[in-house]
Amino acid sequence: MGQVRQSRRVQAYDGELGAAVARAQGGDETAFAVAYRIVQPGLLGYLRGLVGDDAEDVASDAWLEIARDLGRFRGDGAGFRGWTATIARHRALDHVRRQRVRPRAGGTEQDILHLAGRHDTHDQALESLSTGRALELVRGLPPDQAEAVLLRVVIGLDGPAAARVLGKRPGAVRTAAHRGLKRLARQLGVSGEPGEGVTDEASRALGESK
Repeated sequence: MGQVRQSRRVQAYDGELGAAVARAQGGDETAFAVAYRIVQPGLLGYLRGLVGDDAEDVASDAWLEIARDLGRFRGDGAGFRGWTATIARHRALDHVRRQRVRPRAGGTEQDILHLAGRHDTHDQALESLSTGRALELVRGLPPDQAEAVLLRVVIGLDGPAAARVLGKRPGAVRTAAHRGLKRLARQLGVSGEPGEGVTDEASRALGESK
């Protein structure tokens, strides 16, 4: 239930986002700014979960690519969030590769969530200490669970969209997100039987980071 509520709250902006993207593709710079305002908080939260303190720099690189390739995008507001998340993830992976002195073949995606430092919260006026701790704990989850949680809760993608970003099956992503939220809830000290109510608290803690 927590994932559903958070996703619905994010998706409430999809109509406005889709319209802004369409106008931006026609050259409306103000519309592009609107799209940026809607997408950036979630995208930055996702990147903080991946690369910690370097999230701002990686986000900047991602937005340069988004702006450059905007004319190629086809889809609605929800599709745009998924598309931008995919670009941001690729830039995060590139960033981690650059940081590694001797990259291991096939190791980058597994390592990415464990290489992040403490995330910077100085520009997140609405972020609580509990939320900051939640994002730190996310980076301690197994990588598949951590990314699934970030994509579904922080960015607000549904199962199929998150699966496309990760190149996995929707069922696998839903399972990973649910397991990650249950584990996160236990670490946050949320009481109650494992289930929807428990994951709702963890989901809310992450959602407030945007």
